Amino acid sequence: MTTKYVLIGVSVMILAACNPKENAIKKTDKQNIAIASQVYEYFNKHDWESMAALYIDPADFKDPSLGQGIVQQTRKQTVDKYRKMQEMSPDIRDEVVQMYPSGDNYVIVEFVSSGTASNGAKWSLPLCTIFTIENGKIIRDFTYYDNE
Repeated sequence: MTTKYVLIGVSVMILAACNPKENAIKKTDKQNIAIASQVYEYFNKHDWESMAALYIDPADFKDPSLGQGIVQQTRKQTVDKYRKMQEMSPDIRDEVVQMYPSGDNYVIVEFVSSGTASNGAKWSLPLCTIFTIENGKIIRDFTYYDNE
């Protein structure tokens, strides 16, 4: 009788390990993290065109530098924004602290942006971005930081 229960237990564990829904979520998490990681890779290379290509056109942004609320930005506007940032701080770069996949479509990223201002002053700013990703493209980029 003990052998019967062991076989039932092993069968249940095998079936649970083969749950396709769990594997699909993990695959989606990996894909979304890869897309979010590309954003920071291109950012640090100052490859604004490749970075902007990761977004739909236009995409929704929430960013204190763009004003209150949600603002739609085209890829060209995104490239222009980051080029201006690079002009103000030529060595600008982001260091990812942690990425957190959330659900099927979200990646939350903690990171620190840093660089040197035109007057030579070094600066550093902690930020948090929530990316919403659908069909392999970023549709929303909601970034939070203290801009005062």
